[in-house]
Amino acid sequence: MDFTGGTTLSNGHSPSSFTQFNSALTAGLLNPMSPPPPLDKTRSSPTLFEMMASEPDIHPRNQTQNQAQTQVPISASRQQQQPPPVIDKQALTMQRISDLLSTRSPGNQFNDPVSSDIKLTLSSKDDISVSMNVHRQILVAHSRFFAVKLSDRWAKQQRNGSSGPYIVEIADCDDVEVYIETLRLMYCKDLRKRLMREDVSKVLGILKVSAAIGFDAGVLSCLEYLEAAPWAEDEEEKVASLLAELRLENVGAGEVLKRVSVEVTNGTDEGGDNEEVLLRLLHVVLEGKDEKARREMKVLVSKMLHENSSQNDLRKESLYAACDGCLELLRHHFLRAASSDLQDVSQIARQADNLHWILDILIDRQIAEDFLKSWASQSDLADCHSKVPAVHRYEVSRVTARLFVGIGKGQLLASKEVRCLLLQTWLVPFYDDFGWMRRASKGLDRHLIEDGLSNTILTLPLAWQQDILLAWFDRFLNSGEDCPNIQRGFEVWWRRAFYRRSGGQELPRQLQVKLSNCP
Repeated sequence: MDFTGGTTLSNGHSPSSFTQFNSALTAGLLNPMSPPPPLDKTRSSPTLFEMMASEPDIHPRNQTQNQAQTQVPISASRQQQQPPPVIDKQALTMQRISDLLSTRSPGNQFNDPVSSDIKLTLSSKDDISVSMNVHRQILVAHSRFFAVKLSDRWAKQQRNGSSGPYIVEIADCDDVEVYIETLRLMYCKDLRKRLMREDVSKVLGILKVSAAIGFDAGVLSCLEYLEAAPWAEDEEEKVASLLAELRLENVGAGEVLKRVSVEVTNGTDEGGDNEEVLLRLLHVVLEGKDEKARREMKVLVSKMLHENSSQNDLRKESLYAACDGCLELLRHHFLRAASSDLQDVSQIARQADNLHWILDILIDRQIAEDFLKSWASQSDLADCHSKVPAVHRYEVSRVTARLFVGIGKGQLLASKEVRCLLLQTWLVPFYDDFGWMRRASKGLDRHLIEDGLSNTILTLPLAWQQDILLAWFDRFLNSGEDCPNIQRGFEVWWRRAFYRRSGGQELPRQLQVKLSNCP
């Protein structure tokens, strides 16, 4: 750019100073090791270099930063206001179809305009229309549909002395892209190798077209792929649904369905061993040696049984047989520990944990009432409870706590005699172990257990409530945190005992604390 013109800058300085500065720079006079150039005495105004050296650069820098700060939010807001780009799905589909038609391996004659004798046009319901070059001989050899449609008689009728290719149109295709993929397979020597590049959804589409046009080699190759390839969870239902729709049992679909369903053949149900498998899983978990793995598998098996609880997969008798086995082992080791034989004492906590897990399953299936009766009747275990060290016995009280929660939430419906017997047998041992449970059991929901105990007590007749809650009141004042806080249940009993239902207050009667035996 030429700065030598006669134009005067806005600050009043002549542009000749630029010429002198550039000349000095070119001549190397501004080298730091060289002396400064001689002063031009005739110059009446400072040069641009002098002004730049003497002028502070704080103001322009701050100004630039302020401009950037004011511009960034504006540009960001504009970007946020811009609508997302619209994706033309039909254009993407046409691009993929174009790639299919233009890609041919050496020696493959698919869509070869030179050697083909049929101009095939495919059109779909969503207004996609595609034409391609195919070979009548290949279509007839591989597809029963084309063997009928493109017969010799049809070819003679279509020829009529013309030397051009046959014109064939197929309308209302569900998916033109998949139809083209299926036709390409007819030109492949190794169909399985070609399908390995596809995913399950694409192979399902090819299978559907192959079955519709009678392309048996394509059907078999798709079924072999589906039998060997892994499926995603959402694809499993699609596979089973399509195979059931196409009814391909005679050509290998049964092998594919074996993965997701029990095969029924010759009128004999081979799924009758479902219960045996589930019981085996149940016992493997109960007897497993790795505690971390046991915890993880308990969660998994419980989840599976819960999701399938409406099916007759596991009979009540089978669950109670496993439960009785754990209870017998618990009794054996508990009574040995009470007689100061601490060999295998760790089995007490293990079997109690197993019972707690099975009880969860019974409650989930609403068949836990018999367990409640059986547990409430274990008076000999409760009597010797205090003789077993608390570190080994507190897991037993977790079973009692689970029953309290079940009764308190309405998951267990038992007679008042059974509920009272449970409290008579296990309430004091439960109090004794509560401190240990609170400190040693990870994830223990103290408030859930306290609410369950309160509600269990409040289901009894008022006189029984009084005896239990007054005994708790005395114990809580002497034990504090090591005793469950069932103050809410105490307040409800108090209102029931000393207030009329109408809301009017009556004079409190004298309370008499006495023991009451349950009938």
